[in-house]
This record gives sequence, C-alpha cells and structure tokens, in this order.
Amino acid sequence: MEERSMRIIARIRGGFSQKFGIPRQSGLVEEVRSRVVFEKEFRDANALSGIEGYSHLWLIWEFSENLGRDWSPMVRPPRLGGNTRVGVFATRSPFRPNPVGLSCVRLLGMEKTRTEGTVLWVAGADLLDGTPIYDIKPYLAYTDSRPDASGGFSDGVRDKKLSVIFPKELFALLPGEQRAAVCKILEGDPRPGYQEEPERIYGMEYGGFDIRFRVQEGKLTVCSVEKKE
Repeated sequence: MEERSMRIIARIRGGFSQKFGIPRQSGLVEEVRSRVVFEKEFRDANALSGIEGYSHLWLIWEFSENLGRDWSPMVRPPRLGGNTRVGVFATRSPFRPNPVGLSCVRLLGMEKTRTEGTVLWVAGADLLDGTPIYDIKPYLAYTDSRPDASGGFSDGVRDKKLSVIFPKELFALLPGEQRAAVCKILEGDPRPGYQEEPERIYGMEYGGFDIRFRVQEGKLTVCSVEKKE
C-alpha cells in the first residue's frame, strides 16, 4: 500500500482538556470559544488574506487520541445507546482507517500576537485542546448547505436537553466568559447515551475547572466546581 503523509498546519487551543464533555458535533455549543494557532512554518499572514470575508470555516483535523489504534468496520454510536452496531462509514466515529475529523466553526476574527503570529478565534469547535489541524477551508453556503439532506439514523435520535441546576455560589466561581458555555455543555447532557445512573457523580473539565454533577429525572445538578492546579 502506498504511504502518504499530511503536515500539521495548526492546533486548536480551547477549554477542553479531556474528551468527556466535548459537544457531540461542531456548532452545537457556539458559546465555546477557541483559538486556531498555526505552527511556526505556517505563520505567514498572506495565507489568511481574504479569510475575514467568510463567516464559517471547515477544520480538517486528526483524532490524535486514537493514533495507533486499529480501525473497526462496525461501531456502536453513542446516539443509539451504545448497543447497536452500524458501519463505520455511516458514522463519525473516531475508530477509522484514517483518524481524520471534520468540523464547521464560526470565524469570530483574527488576532495578531507577538508570540504566536496571527491566530483565528472561532466558535463552536468540538475539539480537544491541542488537537492537530491538517487544513482549513472556507464554508460555502451555496454548495455546502443541503436543507433537504437526510441524516440516516441520526434523524430519529434527538439529543436530550437537561434542566441545569447550578447553585449560585458555585456558578460564581467560574470566570464570566465561561459561564454560558459551561451551562450549554451541561444542558446537552455530556454523559454517554447508555449511562443512566442517578446516584453517580460525573466529572467534566473545562477552562481549567473541574465540574462535578449528577443527573436525576432529567435534571442535572452541579455538585462542585474546583479550579485545577
């Protein structure tokens, strides 16, 4: 088999230090803010000329946490409860022959920095902090949007929305710019679809904070918020 390689052009920098809690798809939580930081050899501002005219971008990236793992022709999507098997190419599972992901994000703007060159600020990324990015392409509404498209088994499965109970004294511990994002992430139920354990305490890390919660009868109650050392 002919071997090919791709070059990492950038990395995402954001609040997700672990996979648990990351939105299931890009764009679901636009309150999440991230930076696209280019590798040194690609910090040429000319490469970004004209990008400010687009509202959204495609990020092509690497499932870096899955490197070295074998791919599987059949997978169990969390949206189907983790018990039903479907073909890997009918899903967005990370267990693929090539560990490549695709995300659509909103471009918020560009910032010229002294140490990192020009970085892109984006909203709605569903990526772990440090995720390698292989390419960036503009989202073109006239061709990329298909309102009449069918979504396979995903059309019959709707993500649950939880009622979030966030005690004021714990909510106040979060920086103001993170509060809306954390609430939206929790509302979307970060637990795997097959977990329903009312007494279990779950933990999610975001923006340098460890957030613990439990879920009972459709209500998510935040139990603790601690800043990570």
